[in-house]
Amino acid sequence: MPKSTWIIPSILSALLVLGVLGWQVHQRGTELAAAQAALEEARKAAELTAAQAAALKADLDEAKAATAELNEKLTAVEKENAEALKRTKSTLEDEMRAALQSKDITISQLQGKLTVNILDHVLFDSGEAAVKAEGQEILRRLAAVLAAHTNRAIHVVGHTDNVPIRATARGRFASNWELSTARATAAVRFLHEQAGVNPRQLGALGYGEFHPVADNATPEGRAKNRRIAVVILPEELAATKPKPAEQPAPAGEAK
Repeated sequence: MPKSTWIIPSILSALLVLGVLGWQVHQRGTELAAAQAALEEARKAAELTAAQAAALKADLDEAKAATAELNEKLTAVEKENAEALKRTKSTLEDEMRAALQSKDITISQLQGKLTVNILDHVLFDSGEAAVKAEGQEILRRLAAVLAAHTNRAIHVVGHTDNVPIRATARGRFASNWELSTARATAAVRFLHEQAGVNPRQLGALGYGEFHPVADNATPEGRAKNRRIAVVILPEELAATKPKPAEQPAPAGEAK
């Protein structure tokens, strides 16, 4: 057999093998490049995640510092408010010392609210809702103290005992609700119209017989329940800072 007869097939077989090996090397190279690219992406993602984590930690630290600062300010404000309420209470006690000695007017402080309790006979005649002369003097003294606290809301709350309205008075007051509300409103109107308290600070409520502080079974208990409570709210409980009173609209002008 001629030599060229078996050499040529051998060369072709070798070339085929080399081609297959070359393709496999190329394929492996492609896979390796893809793996390297994926590894690089993973490395970049890890770096990005680490950077994001560091940024989030910095934001968290900043938020914690801001919260701590706000808590310090809030504590300072609460302390200042408590001290202001104590000063107000002391001033009220000084202004009303004579009345307090009769035990007809008491001052209490609970949860930041300062309450001046005035027994009904100090302000009103029995079954009536017009502030009498003695009561007007008390309200003027109270208004003089409140004049220095224009950023506080003031709620005037009427209370009664559980004795039904007399038949002769039912034409004006259907029940103790109406009487307590009328008395609270009369006190509010006097504080504004006669004593100069900003009306935007004032509110009137009537609870009738339903918020007693003593037993209605005794005359002494009923006397304690018939009262007007002037509640001075701390600044943070006031809905808005009272604004200067607006001028009333001219007569006949539509609203």
